[in-house]
Amino acid sequence: MSRHTSLKVGGPADLFAVPEGADDLQQLVQQLEARGIPWMAVGRGYNLLVRDKGIRGAVISLERFNKIEVETIPHPHPGHLPEGEGTLVRAGAGAENLAVVRFAQERGLGGIGFIAGIPGTVGGAVRMNAGAYGEGILERTACLTLLRTGVVREFCIDEMNYGYRQLELEPGDIVLEALFALHPRTAEETEEEIRRDLELRRSKHNVGYPSAGSFFKNPQGQASWRLIDAAGMRGARVGGAQVSEVHSNFLVNAGGATARDFLELASLVKNAVYATSGVTLEEEVRIVGEE
Repeated sequence: MSRHTSLKVGGPADLFAVPEGADDLQQLVQQLEARGIPWMAVGRGYNLLVRDKGIRGAVISLERFNKIEVETIPHPHPGHLPEGEGTLVRAGAGAENLAVVRFAQERGLGGIGFIAGIPGTVGGAVRMNAGAYGEGILERTACLTLLRTGVVREFCIDEMNYGYRQLELEPGDIVLEALFALHPRTAEETEEEIRRDLELRRSKHNVGYPSAGSFFKNPQGQASWRLIDAAGMRGARVGGAQVSEVHSNFLVNAGGATARDFLELASLVKNAVYATSGVTLEEEVRIVGEE
């Protein structure tokens, strides 16, 4: 899995499957479950830490669910739509975040430029309600298409529970598509939004080594990186894993790191932050696999 995650760590999976589409995926999951084989779905592995002994069972990659298209529907629509707008963008779970922003830009639509600089795909962005500057992607989402208990079904966002960096899903749910409700916006306005976002992220997040993005969630009203700095942990290192010197909420693979290095470093950071501030940090990255 080190070949399929942005942190470049993680042991082998028993199976790695890349279904072509929803029908293929349904058949795959049915066969795995009929044989009692555990499985998990991943995107491009940007927010994922796989332990060193890897994953028993199957890893299902959604990389081919990358179609993006405009969908025009009449009002009223049961989803969460901006007043008076009926043009939406439907994006597959494997579509890159920036690609979706660019697709909408070319069609005079905008409002999700804040995910342009977030590495990863729509499926991952939706699952963690990715965002920036106080906005989350689910606030611009009308509906989600899920594979739930073997059935493909569209859910309006009003039917879902979500909040800061989280979306409540049932065990076994797979996000297949998201339907975004966007504002009319000129290409120039969106380009400026993308430019500002990418410049800001390059200045703050260009850590120079493989990372999973922000490793810890921000506690309410606080910034994790400030708490980590205050605990004296900027630059701390365990093996090949290091708290970035550039942005201390990024744990980076400075060379030859193992998953255990990252887990031990994360534990040290959490203990130090708790000792100095009384705050318990919570991981934003998804940690899976066997020790």
